[in-house]
Amino acid sequence: MVERQLRSRGIRDERLLSAMGTIPRERFVPLETRLFAYQDAPLAIGHGQTISQPYITALMVECLALQGHEIVLDIGSGSGYHAAVLSYLAREVYSVEIIPELTDLSRRNLAAAGCGLNIRLFIGDGSMGCPEAPAQGFDAISVTAGAPSVPEALLTQLRDPGRMVIPVGPHDDQELLVVEKRDGVLHSRTATHCRFVPLRGGAGWRTAR
Repeated sequence: MVERQLRSRGIRDERLLSAMGTIPRERFVPLETRLFAYQDAPLAIGHGQTISQPYITALMVECLALQGHEIVLDIGSGSGYHAAVLSYLAREVYSVEIIPELTDLSRRNLAAAGCGLNIRLFIGDGSMGCPEAPAQGFDAISVTAGAPSVPEALLTQLRDPGRMVIPVGPHDDQELLVVEKRDGVLHSRTATHCRFVPLRGGAGWRTAR
């Protein structure tokens, strides 16, 4: 996976490649699909949600340019894999999931994988940010669900300077935006085109498609 799907497609962060080569991805997918855990495709994890294909996970995390000291907000815990990858590269990860059953699943998966000591899991509307955000905000924010626009609450919780990665656009076709806040000004660029499950909540899609 690391050599064929990540490094060959331009992922260069060695810490990230090491993390994704270490974390047992099969622990974060249902038992019946573990044989496909490392394939180049998303997989269903229940409740209408998916775990992203490895390359998309790597691209999103690399775009955050984490150095190791950051406090990161992860929106959409899912099965816990994305938070696990972030936890290897950041000081602390706050992960918010709107579906309670998936928060429980994340907690079990992280324990089974032997990681997550620096991850805090929350149940809530991630489109509105984290209810227990640190006073200084987050150094980086990663959103693993497609939003109709960049939620204002997340921009408010993003530190200055700070960086956010978020899929934005209609249900079937989104742009993976890298949004940087510098000196009170927002700068954005498109990393790639993508297709994520809908971001649910007050600043997301009110119902899943």
